[in-house]
Amino acid sequence: MLTRRTLLFGAAAATLPAAARAGDPSATAFVTAIYASYKGKDAKGVPLDSARVIRRYFEPTLATAMVKDQQAAARRNEVGLLDFDPFLEAQDWDVKTFDIVVGDATGGKAQATVKFVNLGEAMTVVLDLVQVKTEWRIYDITWQHDGKTETLRKTFVH
Repeated sequence: MLTRRTLLFGAAAATLPAAARAGDPSATAFVTAIYASYKGKDAKGVPLDSARVIRRYFEPTLATAMVKDQQAAARRNEVGLLDFDPFLEAQDWDVKTFDIVVGDATGGKAQATVKFVNLGEAMTVVLDLVQVKTEWRIYDITWQHDGKTETLRKTFVH
């Protein structure tokens, strides 16, 4: 039996690009919601400026390390280890579209590959996702930085 929720979800999924529909729908919705906040010239993105926001997006171990770094940096009146936006690997952005592909979720894990052009530069960011209880969180983010593969987790969790 079709319910209103099923019809609404189906209609919403039909409006996503084909690449964004692959994989677990809830993982895809989680990643798509993040990147939707970066679209357009005056987009605000996801400001990681509070413990609450950080814990909303990142799994507990990584979130705790990020919050501790942020608090320590604030006490020293400095910028912490994260001096750029990890979702775009940039400090500034003007992105019009994102190509998001989420692989099949198995064992409470999934991987999302996000491709986009930011200020004329083609970028690829990979998000490793894990389920925490019933919600998706980011376990790690991987990007190319100065020709080297870097990860968010390597920055914070030693």
